[in-house]
Amino acid sequence: MLTELAVRNLGVIEELELVLSDGMTAVTGETGAGKTLVVGAIDLLTGGRADPALVRPGSPEAEVEGRFVTGDSEVVLRRVIPVRGRSRAYIDGHLATAAALERLGREYIDLHGQHAHQSLLRGPVQRSALDCFGAVDTATLAGLVDDLRAIEADLAELGGDSRARFREIDLLRHQLAEIDGADISDPGEDERLDREESVLADAAAHRQAAAQAIGLLGADSGVSDGLGRAQSALAGREPFAGLVGRIADAAAEIADIAAEARACREGIEDDPAVLASLRERRQLLSGLRRKYGSTLEEVLEFRSQSAQRLDELEGYEERSASLEARRTEVSRRLAVERARVLGERSEAAPRLAAAVESHLSTLAMGGARLAVEVGGDAGEEVSFRLAANPGHEPLPLSRVASGGELARTMLALRLVLTAGPATLVFDEVDAGVGGTAARAVGASLAALSSDHQVIVVTHLPQVAAHAQHHLALEKTEVAGATRVRLRSLAEQDRLVELSRMLSGSPQSLTGLQHAEELLAAATSQRCR
Repeated sequence: MLTELAVRNLGVIEELELVLSDGMTAVTGETGAGKTLVVGAIDLLTGGRADPALVRPGSPEAEVEGRFVTGDSEVVLRRVIPVRGRSRAYIDGHLATAAALERLGREYIDLHGQHAHQSLLRGPVQRSALDCFGAVDTATLAGLVDDLRAIEADLAELGGDSRARFREIDLLRHQLAEIDGADISDPGEDERLDREESVLADAAAHRQAAAQAIGLLGADSGVSDGLGRAQSALAGREPFAGLVGRIADAAAEIADIAAEARACREGIEDDPAVLASLRERRQLLSGLRRKYGSTLEEVLEFRSQSAQRLDELEGYEERSASLEARRTEVSRRLAVERARVLGERSEAAPRLAAAVESHLSTLAMGGARLAVEVGGDAGEEVSFRLAANPGHEPLPLSRVASGGELARTMLALRLVLTAGPATLVFDEVDAGVGGTAARAVGASLAALSSDHQVIVVTHLPQVAAHAQHHLALEKTEVAGATRVRLRSLAEQDRLVELSRMLSGSPQSLTGLQHAEELLAAATSQRCR
């Protein structure tokens, strides 16, 4: 539910902070005190249109922030409307789009009145509401629809066009033959062939370099002679005993290097035929990598996937027949299920309409008629339509002209339907009503607050008296500027506000007495 609302520089509101509770909260105040701006602020939090004209004169921007708490989790939504430029939205302090704010806001709160994005105006929500009211089980229907989509996707992937299928089979066979013809057994063959070509391509130079190195390091070379003379010069001299051993080791290491160089030289053969064959093999592998992967490992992976796809296509007839049989069976079951759901929705529709109309008759809409239209194979096209006056054709709820009539219709719907967001806000719900109808509106809102947090902006004392919490907006002028402040009312202050709403005179004894009677009657009715 909405636990806190902060508003800054919005219209006549300079700064306002509301701490809200569960149950029903009434927001009242004199004309122009900013009651509707409170609803407008909540509308902004749920993605409503950000009009720069809403910014308080002299301020660079307006800001609205709300804290929503559900169980142990909470989220903070924020909207900033500058005088110039685009509005900004935030979710838990992070920048977000207005669309994201709207999607999240709709999960927490629903506005009923002059604002256009009420959830019950949307077809899918109306369908869900009808299903909830009529206890229509659509799980089997949804599962069959998913199954049919999956089967059709498998058929499409299998290749329904015979010519396209045969072309793909020919291409896959050619690609597999090309890869298999290379007989690749080692994904690292490329690197090995590279090393072998380097040796064969420069064999003569390799042998010449080896001969030169052997000559420089051999027993008759200056290196060996110098090491021998150095060893003799230091032999028997105690300070150089360690060096004599190291010189001997160096002489042995050089002899080993010369011997290994000689062996390598003898193993290098200048064979043009082998080199040509090796280069031809490398060219073949390079061509495969250009077509099927950047490495031989990727080429082999492509070969595996192609072989799997070829098996699927070559087994098309059998696989296709199996899928077609499944599609026929699922389609048959789906037709039966659609007929069942259509029947249940069609049966529930007039019962829902009658239940709502029974509430409308007590909400100053006795002549109104609600129609719940059901169409489509499974009754998936659901439309709530209202004829507010006798003799008029029912119109979609989104085309109801009167904000008050729409709000009261939504109230009647909410009294019948228990599902919906945790917080419901009503504005203009009491427009054009009074007396007994006003008390009925208040009692209905109070009844609704047993399952939802209800916030109602009202100018009728009969409605405000039914609230568990009462907030009053007061407008004053300071140095020529309009200021609005908020008060939470209790006991005597609440009687004074109800007296003002009843008679226009807050301290009228008659008004206070009437307010006391009104509050007592509402409290008594709420406690039944």
